[in-house]
Amino acid sequence: MLKKILLSAVAIGVLAGSAMAQDVKVLRIGLDGSENASDQLRNAQCIADGLKASTGVSEVQIFPSPDYNGVIQGLLGGTIDIASMGASSYAKIALQDPKAVDPILTYTGSDGSSGYYSIMVARKDSGIKSLADAKGKKIGFADPDSTSGYLVPNVSLPKEIGAPVKEYFSETGFGGGHENLVLAVLDKKFDVGTTFGSGVGKWEDGYTGGNLHQMVAKGNLDMDDIVEVWKSPLIPNGPLMVANKVGEPMKQKIEDFFLELPKKDLACFQGFTQGKNKDYIKVDASFYQTIVDARKSIIGG
Repeated sequence: MLKKILLSAVAIGVLAGSAMAQDVKVLRIGLDGSENASDQLRNAQCIADGLKASTGVSEVQIFPSPDYNGVIQGLLGGTIDIASMGASSYAKIALQDPKAVDPILTYTGSDGSSGYYSIMVARKDSGIKSLADAKGKKIGFADPDSTSGYLVPNVSLPKEIGAPVKEYFSETGFGGGHENLVLAVLDKKFDVGTTFGSGVGKWEDGYTGGNLHQMVAKGNLDMDDIVEVWKSPLIPNGPLMVANKVGEPMKQKIEDFFLELPKKDLACFQGFTQGKNKDYIKVDASFYQTIVDARKSIIGG
């Protein structure tokens, strides 16, 4: 009899937990600060409006963070439900709590590729045109949790320069997001800096997507003022992540909304993904395993 009561209690607890997970009234989107907050908020508003209509929640809230870690901690702590970030940010979450989020989608570029590049830039008038020219100079990274702005350069550069990054360059630092990093290079706070771009399309347009493209589109950057010093191997596009606590039914509604978004509102989709991108495709944790492994070896959990 006692066994039956205990089993019933467990069953009720499981059902109650499931019901709570599925009874989602508010969805919270985190923005990582890679672009200035006002532009990120403007580009995310159509996402919030569309999600509210398609999922049936009473409210979708947007939370801009000054850096990547704010959103990462929100996803880990349960205060953020949805975020689109780089693979290294996902890797940090996966290494701390592999059950916290699922990477469900990523976007494809205008050429159909599902990757992008870390791009090191310098002022054109600096005379720096190659990695050899950059030796002994100040290098700036976008953010310690950025894939293209920190992780990949620290994985790939030592192989090309034949030395640790901190030995090859005179000084290292962070720009506080990709846009601020490029502005810091232009302001001569750093001699070179790492940001990201699609690597395809016209240089004068800042390629077809990525931070350089966004800055050109907003009038914040003239590509004639900078040069490309180095480009990394291809990086997998970052994931759209959903917190598992929202439950499978809500997660499916969120996935359905984003999969349909490029067809229903291309401008909204391209603003949110920062470029002339094509569509969303389904991914899972295995798509990012190499980045998880790289982060574990270079940075740790």
